[in-house]
Amino acid sequence: MLIVHHLETSRSQRVLWLLEELGVPYELRHYKRDPQTRLAPPELKRVHPLGKSPVISNGDIVVAESGAIIEYLVECYGNQAPMELSHLEPLRGTAEHRQCRFWMHYAEGSLMNWLVMKLVFDTIPKQPMPFFVRPVARALCGKVQQKLISPNVQTALAFMEDHLASHRWFAGEHLSMADFQMSFAVEAALARADNEAAWPHLIAYRERMRARTAYQRALSKGGPVVMQS
Repeated sequence: MLIVHHLETSRSQRVLWLLEELGVPYELRHYKRDPQTRLAPPELKRVHPLGKSPVISNGDIVVAESGAIIEYLVECYGNQAPMELSHLEPLRGTAEHRQCRFWMHYAEGSLMNWLVMKLVFDTIPKQPMPFFVRPVARALCGKVQQKLISPNVQTALAFMEDHLASHRWFAGEHLSMADFQMSFAVEAALARADNEAAWPHLIAYRERMRARTAYQRALSKGGPVVMQS
């Protein structure tokens, strides 16, 4: 039996969405974050040495990392998918395949780094600390946000907005692996954007994604997608 080891408000939500689209039976095991540190519980290390989510197990096979999991699931079950999902992995050598490959890597290789940094630097000044330290922490975090993090987040938002102005899904006209990989990043990017309304094509993309019944089923099983700062 395929098992998804699901950490609340984590990237494993994208795995649940893919499995719901594919109609593959699976067992969902929930893990709660530590209420103070917001880190994954030690139980996840019994599944995989990194102790992170997402991770799946399928018999003796254990797969970690979102991109690797998505590729594994499409390799194993993609041929059983409904006709609508026949482009999960676009034909190799096509522009759609190149786009799919790019966005599969971009999600974690570039985009999520800045979004995680933004969440961390938003959170630091709110943590318990001596009263005389708080103004220093607030000023330092604000400077890092202004000079480093915000410009890179804005660049990423503008890049995705421009792409989605001429593409229905990230690889083109059809849903592909790239959309599952990018789904968490899009939700997180818009949740942490200073002005969400400035990105109408990203919002429209998110609404197309959320309108899918498989996405709604995944949400009902896995809970909220992103952790608020």
